[in-house]
Amino acid sequence: MASSKDRQRQLAREKLDRQMARRAARQRRRRQIQAGVGAALALVVIVGGVAWLSGAFDSDDETTSAADSDVCVWTPQDATSNTSLKDVGEPPTTGIPTSGTRTMTITTDKGDPITASLDLTNAPCSAADLAFLAEKKFFDNTTCHEITAEGAIRCGDPSGTGQGGPTYSIYDENLPVADAAATAPLYPKGTVAMIGDPPGTNGSQFLIFFKDYAPKTDPLYSIIGTVTGGMATVDKLGKIPTVADAAGDKVKPKETITVKSITVGDYTPEGAVASTAPSASSES
Repeated sequence: MASSKDRQRQLAREKLDRQMARRAARQRRRRQIQAGVGAALALVVIVGGVAWLSGAFDSDDETTSAADSDVCVWTPQDATSNTSLKDVGEPPTTGIPTSGTRTMTITTDKGDPITASLDLTNAPCSAADLAFLAEKKFFDNTTCHEITAEGAIRCGDPSGTGQGGPTYSIYDENLPVADAAATAPLYPKGTVAMIGDPPGTNGSQFLIFFKDYAPKTDPLYSIIGTVTGGMATVDKLGKIPTVADAAGDKVKPKETITVKSITVGDYTPEGAVASTAPSASSES
């Protein structure tokens, strides 16, 4: 029998699928109207098209504008059963950009800041999640608690246990597809990806790969961006020796890696130059 968390994730995905389908249907109808404008019926079609585009013929369920439509769905997590979770509220579900980039800046105690370009086209909700948590200073003075066997630095857990995060989760986005014929690694060096426990319940934890990773099983980590600066710092972190953690796995950095802060810059439309400055909201 599926767990309650699995059911919540399924319902959240189904809700988002319905919303995206409604938006796609509206767009198809509008394109059909525009394509049907002819010289003989220009006046009639234009008047009818304006009325349609203004929502005169939409049902109550479809009158919400794209800006007001839910883009993301956040699945609640039980903080009573997992005391490593930290309640800082939930991000908004609307007004989330779905193209372009945002720059995430990670400042540690081990070198120059690391900057990464977050992919809003393929992972808009993951980017919105990280931006929201950065605003709340969720990551300030936390640690990168693991150097994984796959060749990545694992950060974003205030508890430092691998079980921590916010009291909500987001489903996988931009999960790569394994291809036996592919020659390039699914996670090239410099990839930034979300990691959840269990997989598919992403919250605040993320990976920064310091070497190429080609999984031998189905990929588990949603790709959300790419390192654009500070790769020397990432390489330096990857060379820190590891010792056994509480579970006995040799993945705990021998030196503490402290994340001083994480900021997420303003939304940058496609084709524009990204800004590394944090948004006004993240400075409040």
